[in-house]
Amino acid sequence: MIAQPGSARRDGAYRRQSAARQTDLGQRRSSPPPLIWLLVLTVITAAGSAAEPTALSGRAMGTTWSVKFFQPLPPSPALDPTLVKARVAATLEHLESVFSTYRSASELSRFNTATSTDWSPVSPELARVAWESRCISETTSGAFDATVDPLVRLWGFGPQRRITIVPTASEINAARAFVGYQRLGVRLSPPALRKAIPNLTADFSSLAKGFATDALSELLTALGAIEHLTQIGGDLKTSGARPWRTAIEQPSSPGLAGHTAALAPSFARIISLAGSALSTSGDSHNFTTIAGHRYGHIIDPRTGRPSSNGLASVSVMHASCATSSALATALCVLGPDAGWALATREHLACLFILREGGLLTHRATPEFARLAPMTAVEPALP
Repeated sequence: MIAQPGSARRDGAYRRQSAARQTDLGQRRSSPPPLIWLLVLTVITAAGSAAEPTALSGRAMGTTWSVKFFQPLPPSPALDPTLVKARVAATLEHLESVFSTYRSASELSRFNTATSTDWSPVSPELARVAWESRCISETTSGAFDATVDPLVRLWGFGPQRRITIVPTASEINAARAFVGYQRLGVRLSPPALRKAIPNLTADFSSLAKGFATDALSELLTALGAIEHLTQIGGDLKTSGARPWRTAIEQPSSPGLAGHTAALAPSFARIISLAGSALSTSGDSHNFTTIAGHRYGHIIDPRTGRPSSNGLASVSVMHASCATSSALATALCVLGPDAGWALATREHLACLFILREGGLLTHRATPEFARLAPMTAVEPALP
């Protein structure tokens, strides 16, 4: 059973929520506005809308962010674009000060460098993300593991430079000795974390961006913008009944066109998203090439090596962006067989894109097919 952020835990169980709500897709515009590509997900337009949303964007957490919202009637002074952008920036700066592994003074970095095995008081945000991370770890039998940080750094995907030599088996085994989600204790009230071994470290990047996307959605709702969309990198959250027409990028196909994504990516799927979140994880944008071999940034904590199972990307729709973000990463690690089995067992709305014989093939779970039925795929704009 998949944990829900903010849900109350009773008798060790969580109630499963629908992966996403089915909505009226509305009328699409005949001439959608030009596309702006933001990593994996792209918002084309708010379907059926005559008015244009206010659009703001910037950079944070090592990627781009974007928010779009419609003003209520009458317009609210709290939704002045300058004020909203300042509030968004402040929210993201606070969350970076909690979760960043690139900032030595962040709350997580300070916890990682400490060697105490006693309970360490932490912020509610850090405890909540650690709790959700552990729930996903348990659901995926350890395929998702926030303590994979030593392996992430070993393979050159941490704050240090990229590596030029593949780590040896002994180096991988030495790093794996410090990995294991069961070794990280989590307490929500009062919020605290505890290490089972002094040198344990954590990296919540796979969940934190989704958590931050949820936080921006909560901010806009509090400011009075009920109809909105928030996005950080490949994580996207919508609110309200208005559908947002969204594209999932077709991953690059290494071996056919080199190791870089196309300048004008094509669409894997165009969907209308309303009141739910969508996250995509894959290896098209973050990888390293060593001796002619491509290694993606998603590390399998069970083997200590970058995931290599034929999956190009996985997209997940869910009520919570934090959950969809973590699940997208976990399913990439599990692969097309075990990942598919978990997704269908848990009734998750997922789109798997596989590399098979130099071609990309799509496989949607029944829940994804129900919520995002296939439509004609539009070519990318030049």
